[in-house]
Amino acid sequence: MKMKLLQFYKLSFLTIVIAGLIFGCAEVKIKEKTLDINAYLEASDGEHIYPSPEQIKMLKSVVPAESFQPAPSVSNRDYWDKIGATKSGQDYLKMAISEVGKEPEVPISDEIYHRANKEGNRRIYKPRYYRTMDRLEKYILGECIEDKGRFLGQIDVYCRAIMEMKSWMHPNHDDNENSVLEGKRVAIDLGARKFGLVLALADALLEEKLPSELRAEIATQLQWRIMDSYFKTCLGEDTVGNHWIRSTSNWNSVCTSGTVFTTIVASKNSDERIAAIGCALNSMAYYLSGFGEDGYCSEGTGYWNYGFGHYLYLAEIIDDYTNGKINLFDFNNAEKLNRVANFPENFQIHQGLYAPFSDGVTRVNDGSNNFAYLMASKYYGARKPVTFIPDESVQTIVGWSGAEAYVAGIGGESHLPEYTYFDDYGIVISRGQQKTPFSIAIKAGHNAENHNHSDVGSYVIVLGDDIVTGDIGAPSYIAGAFSPDNPARSSWGHPVPMIDRKLQSNGKDFSGRIISTEFSHDGDKVEIDIKSAYKIPSLTSLVRTMVNDKSGEGIITIEDQFTSTQPVAFGVAIMTLYEYEIVDDNTVILTNENQKVKARISGKGAEIKIIDELVPVEHLREGGPAHRIGIDFTEPIKEGSITVEYIPILK
Repeated sequence: MKMKLLQFYKLSFLTIVIAGLIFGCAEVKIKEKTLDINAYLEASDGEHIYPSPEQIKMLKSVVPAESFQPAPSVSNRDYWDKIGATKSGQDYLKMAISEVGKEPEVPISDEIYHRANKEGNRRIYKPRYYRTMDRLEKYILGECIEDKGRFLGQIDVYCRAIMEMKSWMHPNHDDNENSVLEGKRVAIDLGARKFGLVLALADALLEEKLPSELRAEIATQLQWRIMDSYFKTCLGEDTVGNHWIRSTSNWNSVCTSGTVFTTIVASKNSDERIAAIGCALNSMAYYLSGFGEDGYCSEGTGYWNYGFGHYLYLAEIIDDYTNGKINLFDFNNAEKLNRVANFPENFQIHQGLYAPFSDGVTRVNDGSNNFAYLMASKYYGARKPVTFIPDESVQTIVGWSGAEAYVAGIGGESHLPEYTYFDDYGIVISRGQQKTPFSIAIKAGHNAENHNHSDVGSYVIVLGDDIVTGDIGAPSYIAGAFSPDNPARSSWGHPVPMIDRKLQSNGKDFSGRIISTEFSHDGDKVEIDIKSAYKIPSLTSLVRTMVNDKSGEGIITIEDQFTSTQPVAFGVAIMTLYEYEIVDDNTVILTNENQKVKARISGKGAEIKIIDELVPVEHLREGGPAHRIGIDFTEPIKEGSITVEYIPILK
């Protein structure tokens, strides 16, 4: 960021000319020696995340000798006074001033830590934990903007309070013995990486404004809590903590970005700074492999924003630090990264509405952090966010570096195609074209996806702007939320078949495969082989067929057809978070606040019956209570089919 920010503020903060200067320097960078990431990854020793000697040699030619300065220090009044003169800077300063006088909320007692760990209760720990970090960030940047010493006392108190904590991890992420709290080991989680980042930022920006002994203690704690822990894991010396270094989930990008920031800013050792970047590159190969070649993010739009947003923040700081010589925006597959960056736009069922597959969300809150959307607009030409709302201090600094050029300023709907097909993961979104659109998102996928729900074949049906039936989404993150036995996480709590009273099994091999598609203006048809999702030896075939007839007011049909070498019990389910009425064994009326849909049910092979049950999960992200309306054959059979036709009842 240093190079871009300094160039930027020599001219004007708000001009489009500067945006061109900041983001139009590709021709200069191409002429310089850049890291060939494919060659770099091939030079890995194949065993460790820590870079091999050959990789270290490659990095030394592109990583600068000095540490990274994320923004000019507080003494650079030309820079900070210009920030303070902007509306964004003034608004930020007001927020910081509003926090003055508040005491840090850490350390939190061991008793509460133990309780949060045992109960999985985030509410008694997490809010205090994160409020402390957020306030310290505001104090740091507020002091840089104002430069009156107003915040220095609290910065000192907050830094010391954080360093007094026995564990920087959130209790939910410690083991059952609370070994991090007890000082038996050190590990980095989503919270610890942020504590490290904020302390590193305080030291880098405030410099001599902080007492020398405080700065020394910050350096000591960052070394053992962050850097030493990270390198030990990457070298394979610590096999207990930091498993996220090979994860395909948001944990990898979030923890890696914070750890790398802390290291390249705070470490006085150039070899450590080089190694941290090298580890990150090896680690990000794992993270990016979690996205489909089609750009699909199995974690959903919320975690796309969080996880991919931190990946883009890592890409930004490494780009700035190396003056464009290491390009994570393309990494080793520019086309895939472009598809990943445009995932939220393509995943919409209707404008701003998404399928809550896995732990995804149905809507993205416009009032929350949208850093990933800004960066996707900036680097990949994705749709511009209406405004920029950063979450963390580093994102704020990036935003002060010309975000205005990459926000729309006004709202507006995008034109969505009649269908979207993520052909790698097997996700189809069939969008109705009626006056009140009747649409469906349906998935194949596999049962080892991030935040897995054992949901091969699941679907969501939308009428207008309302989800009317289908996947009920994620359980709230409390004790037991991530258990495979949680009904909302097993296939029992999804609109998929149950065979011989057995649910889908977990693992990548338990998957679905789209075997045919037909897309047209009048309707879409998708056939999914979901047999492999079930570990049932007698099952010889199981095909789920979805037809979206877009004529008239629309009809969406889900048919499940199966064969077995011996008679099996067979049933499917209609899932709902709303009111319903079972009219008879062939008809169910589903009603929410705005919409009503009739489910017309038929079976071939035997008589069917309907049994509805409450989903025994008290806390669901999408509300509730949820109900499972089971549709089952009255006797075991060798072959048969159950068809559910969903028909809008428009007011």
